[in-house]
Amino acid sequence: MHAPALPPPIDPDLLMLAYRSGIFPMADTRGDHEVFWVEPRRRAILPLDGFHCSHSLTRVLRRGTFEVTCNAAFPAVIEACAGPRRDGGDTWISDRIERSYVTLHEEGHAHSIECWRAGDVGGKLVGGLYGVGFDRVFCGESMFSRMPDASKVALAWLVAALRRAGCVLLDCQFMTPHLATMGALEIDEADYLERLRAAQVSSSGPGGGEGAADGAALGLAAGAEPGLPLALPAGFAALLDDAAGLSSSPGNFIAQSFTQTS
Repeated sequence: MHAPALPPPIDPDLLMLAYRSGIFPMADTRGDHEVFWVEPRRRAILPLDGFHCSHSLTRVLRRGTFEVTCNAAFPAVIEACAGPRRDGGDTWISDRIERSYVTLHEEGHAHSIECWRAGDVGGKLVGGLYGVGFDRVFCGESMFSRMPDASKVALAWLVAALRRAGCVLLDCQFMTPHLATMGALEIDEADYLERLRAAQVSSSGPGGGEGAADGAALGLAAGAEPGLPLALPAGFAALLDDAAGLSSSPGNFIAQSFTQTS
């Protein structure tokens, strides 16, 4: 007997339409072939100007405990996020969802931040996160940590890169105690959808829309176009360039950026 054919990945255009409408897919278990679409009545967001970088996290960033990359190992990050949970429960990231986001990543719409033990880039991945980006929005999907503080460092770098890229909305989907300690807050669906619409202001046409000012202010990264916000990878690369220009270690530069805005 032949094994039943695996269902195809979710169509990338459908996925992006869902995110632009405030909806995202989940599955009941790792082996579930079906997905259901979620539209939370209460939504967690992390204000990019309200990220809480604790004293302990600041020390970890300054020490350079981790080397951080962007889009260097997306499939490995989502596979780790889909791994066994500490509480013994099953994951909502099914095989089909995993394949769908890898496809979305290959098309340039899904991104990852990776943490490696210092000096071991390309070796053992010790933490990270992934999500979907469009316009001035980043929808965080999941994160993992195999060393203390690794996921916190990944989130700090994500926030810094999104700020550098001119993004205005970081969606965290559901509130958790961990996110609350980092500055996340919970808003109702109507508030979220209003913020989502505002963050998708078109940059086309005369004047370029609201995003034009962000693009002008951040037009240092390679490939930036007038009136268009920078993508996460370009914002991440711009952070590294900024740190190098100031003769500062990347981690120290990130820590200083939060100190100056807290």
